[in-house]
Amino acid sequence: MIVRDKPGLVQLLTAARGSVLPHIVAPLISLVAIAAALVFIDHTILKLPSSAATPFSVLGVALSLSLGFRNNAAYDRWSEARRLWGGLITDLRAFARELDLFLPDAEARHHILRLSLAFLHLHRLNLRRLPPDAAALAYGPHALATAAHPPCAALDAMNAALTDAYRTGQIDGFAARTLSARMGSIALNQAGCERIATTPLPYVYSLLIFRTVYLYCLLIPLALIGPEGWLTPVFVGIMAYVFLGLAEVTEDLAHPFGDTLNALPMDAMCRTVEISLAPHLDQPPPPPLLPQDFHLN
Repeated sequence: MIVRDKPGLVQLLTAARGSVLPHIVAPLISLVAIAAALVFIDHTILKLPSSAATPFSVLGVALSLSLGFRNNAAYDRWSEARRLWGGLITDLRAFARELDLFLPDAEARHHILRLSLAFLHLHRLNLRRLPPDAAALAYGPHALATAAHPPCAALDAMNAALTDAYRTGQIDGFAARTLSARMGSIALNQAGCERIATTPLPYVYSLLIFRTVYLYCLLIPLALIGPEGWLTPVFVGIMAYVFLGLAEVTEDLAHPFGDTLNALPMDAMCRTVEISLAPHLDQPPPPPLLPQDFHLN
């Protein structure tokens, strides 16, 4: 995720990191070149048919509304994903305090808390479709990484440890219900994240938006050649930047767990939980992850 203050004028004109421009520069140049070629043909070789601006005005309004609706849907996914991860952070912090309250055996507490950190890292990797890394393997047995669903395997191991503590009398019935409810909340947030990760925005809608944007930008020179002349490529470039940029922003926000610059900083959020749980594990807290070149991973 890009973390920086509101850019000044120079940064506004030159900032590329976190911008959609690198992703759309090739089609943008192509559309401007096509518009320039049409102006050249119209002025030197063959008079091209012209069109009134009214149809394009109506189409532009409809296209803007469609892009706005799709952009809102994508941002809702990104915002909900952030709330769900915030819920996981809250639950794991509360879980650690409840273990301190209900489970007197320090070794058993530490074992369960380490499994909870293993779950969080395995959940992060599962959402990104990445194999287990050193951070995940540092907190749990390697058997978790080879399970069919590693995050659920970590939750099952946590539940088994709590069940054993209840059956051996280390925690009473009230504590078992409280901790079980907390486990349920963790699983609910986990399932919400997986729902977002496995249910993308409908492809047919994305296809319609991109096709309409290209069609609009390819045809709009016919309405601009007459009144605007050689300024036509400039206006086409501006319109293409706006429409293609909005479409690309939507694609970026629609995948909040991806590896793009604007995706959620899940590594940093996992580190936040590690820092919060370190005192409960009788360990020094690790340093927080800081943005590198305005990017917080």
